[in-house]
Amino acid sequence: QVQLVESGGGLVQAGGSLRLSCAARGSIFSINYMGWYRQAPGKQREYVAFIYSGDNTNYADSVKGRFTIFRDDAENTVYLQMNSLKPEDTAVYYCNAEATSLIPERRVAEYWGQGTQVTVSS
Repeated sequence: QVQLVESGGGLVQAGGSLRLSCAARGSIFSINYMGWYRQAPGKQREYVAFIYSGDNTNYADSVKGRFTIFRDDAENTVYLQMNSLKPEDTAVYYCNAEATSLIPERRVAEYWGQGTQVTVSS
């Protein structure tokens, strides 16, 4: 079983910065991708940024140039550095990952974190 543990959310003024982290814990053999979705009140969950095997990254147009995703493979942790935050970035941010585990058997599955609130005041 794999758990995703998020941290780093909070309240910040517009123009400020926050860094989110998501640590994958458990019997992990490999991680195929890790990244973030977000969901604002009354809106659908939307893709934010992901990092894939080989360090390929992809960003939503709304965050390009402001957000940077990177990871620490030794710690199975992904980070989202968010700069120049805007009120429209306010949302619950969810970590998402696909991982391969070997115990008790080989299994490839998708996992979600519990979500962390990011609030940007104007």
